[in-house]
Amino acid sequence: QFKLDDLYITPFTRQRRYNEEGHVSYVQIERNVHPTGIRVLDDFLRSLSAGHSDVSAFCEHYGARTSDIDSLIFLFTGMRGIDFRQAYQLRMADELLRYTSLGVVDIARRCGFGSRTNLYFAYKRDLHTTPSDRREKLRQQGDEDRYKIDD
Repeated sequence: QFKLDDLYITPFTRQRRYNEEGHVSYVQIERNVHPTGIRVLDDFLRSLSAGHSDVSAFCEHYGARTSDIDSLIFLFTGMRGIDFRQAYQLRMADELLRYTSLGVVDIARRCGFGSRTNLYFAYKRDLHTTPSDRREKLRQQGDEDRYKIDD
């Protein structure tokens, strides 16, 4: 079985680098966008990574049912589909909170939560904290803008 970490595709595409003179540039990072080798599942993971959390819209494209994706997720992870998606979204939100200067509204939208309120309640429900407090806890010196996302 796969763990969330095995299937997670970071939304970041570039990483900050400093040259000898201290000038900043961003270089492309390698991302494994085919973690399972199963096309429909990898497409679904890439969709989540792009912030598209509407499973029915994804399934419509494949002529599948949401229960089909949920069954695949369960078979590969042992997690219910909804639990996997929520954990995936929170993992992405954690990365964005830590490594970007994006506001909470933009992070909520980018992770597929839709609104700041939904993100807030997800953090309160699952981590017993707020997104702002979580950012403060996660962020270390030099983390802000360490990574970039090419849209």
